[in-house]
Amino acid sequence: MAIDKRKLFIQILSVIGFALTIKLAMIYYTANYDKYALASFCSINDFIDCDGAARTTVSQFFGIPLAYWGMLFYIIIMFLTFVEKLKNIRFLKFLEVFKNPMAYITVIGSFAFLVSMILACISIWAIKKLCILCVVTYFIDFLIALISAQNWKEYFRSFKTTVLDFIDGIKNYPKTFVILLVLSVSFLAYSEISDCFVPHIRKSKDIKKIMAMTENPYKINGNTLGSENGDVIVELYSDYGCPICYVHNIMLHKVVKEYSNVKVIHYNTPFDKECNYEIPMTMHPGACYMAKAALAAGKQGNYWGMASLLYENHPKNNDDLVPLITKLGLDKDKIFNYINSKEADNELQKELYKSYENNVDGTPTMVIGGEKYLGIMSYADLKKVLEKHGAKK
Repeated sequence: MAIDKRKLFIQILSVIGFALTIKLAMIYYTANYDKYALASFCSINDFIDCDGAARTTVSQFFGIPLAYWGMLFYIIIMFLTFVEKLKNIRFLKFLEVFKNPMAYITVIGSFAFLVSMILACISIWAIKKLCILCVVTYFIDFLIALISAQNWKEYFRSFKTTVLDFIDGIKNYPKTFVILLVLSVSFLAYSEISDCFVPHIRKSKDIKKIMAMTENPYKINGNTLGSENGDVIVELYSDYGCPICYVHNIMLHKVVKEYSNVKVIHYNTPFDKECNYEIPMTMHPGACYMAKAALAAGKQGNYWGMASLLYENHPKNNDDLVPLITKLGLDKDKIFNYINSKEADNELQKELYKSYENNVDGTPTMVIGGEKYLGIMSYADLKKVLEKHGAKK
């Protein structure tokens, strides 16, 4: 096979691979950031599921989606097939450092295929979800590596040639190499630390970090969370039995220390049919009891102190609640009398009615300035939302 034909086949494969990685990037962002999107065509079942694979944390490397890495790979391969012609352009004379481009394609293609096989193993045995479009790119990587070498002897010689040319290139252009190395490492460090390309990963990291906390390090005592006269009002609808409400509670306690005009008003929204008659089934048993315990503590001036302890301990009865009452220094008899009173039932129903008015169908839900935010967000996004509504540091 003539070398020009080899280049032509490699160019065709690169174009196909590049188009597939663009589609994979679209699937990635649709799956992670468009909650109203329908399943993509390559999400067939629980195992063959491109969308599900895209939502996992392994679908990125150094904070960059794998689809982007794929695009870069095919761009480099395409560049190498044209580098001989590009050398003839006067201001691209430095490209003479690429002496054996087909050898480099063999090496890079082989490395890409090796990485592809590792990703395939992770997909099959770790996350148990396979992306069929990714599998197609794996075969393209293999074909690129195979076609670029005329025979097996040339294939293995390509590795030695590439290493020697690389060393020679560094010797001829040491400053350029150092600059490119520094820029590359800096960029990868920034993308990994900031998660700028994968904000949902940043959210996941925030949540995992807080979920690992056994208690709220920012907890406050009293009936007011934030500024007493704050003009940015956060109406919070949550459930003490909700795991992510625990995370959200810590975030809110932290964020009100950063802003001077934010006030959080809590409305108990237990997903427990013992008191919430609008839900089809109980999701968090004992949530109604805990809501009344918080209201009872509020009568003694320590609503938020009790709230944090409820998120952390989930007491289901009086015996479970006693240690929390003791820790806060509250009157035990008054707490239990209130929990068993008609007043507690009425007050809790008023708060639930407030949630019905705002069509709250999940917790945690925030209503700020008339806008509703369902679920949890990253701490950075929480601050952006508050600043959008006028929060001041």
